[in-house]
Amino acid sequence: MSPVARFRPQLAGSWEGGCNLILVRGATPGLDKSRPGAHIREFRKSTLTWFPERRVMSMVELGCGLCVANLHASTGERAAGDVMRAARLASGRAGDRPLVLGGDFNARPRSSDVFDRLEGEFGLAGTTAPGSIDHLLSRGVEVLEQPEAWPPARRDVPDPETGLMVRLSDHAPVLARIRV
Repeated sequence: MSPVARFRPQLAGSWEGGCNLILVRGATPGLDKSRPGAHIREFRKSTLTWFPERRVMSMVELGCGLCVANLHASTGERAAGDVMRAARLASGRAGDRPLVLGGDFNARPRSSDVFDRLEGEFGLAGTTAPGSIDHLLSRGVEVLEQPEAWPPARRDVPDPETGLMVRLSDHAPVLARIRV
């Protein structure tokens, strides 16, 4: 990690060790507004590839039965292989339960057949946009709002020390609303 990243970690982009995360909110023991079923029942991580760099898929099973998996695929020709391996693992672990598979696929629907393969083999659908590489695909859930990437202005947050706006990642968060 560079000295700048150690001193001001909020300024570091993904090139400084950024990662994909699965955040679960709404279930805190003892909290009045806790949502039943939002707790993590199980967490697993699998390595998709070691070369040319390590790529992993994280997966959680929530108390409500929803399974959520996340990956950051390799670039170029290796992307589709990583995405298909992740879908195979996630689908196998989820079984018949509802599944959301998301992350940086490093593949675009307008130029890759991997999305047709994901839908055909695993029932995973719901790409963000034809030119997007970040997606939230799902199966076995009711989609209330299709996946959509945040606009650039929404991704900027104020630096607490300077008040200047900082973009924490070169990727926009993708938001979808579903019902299990």
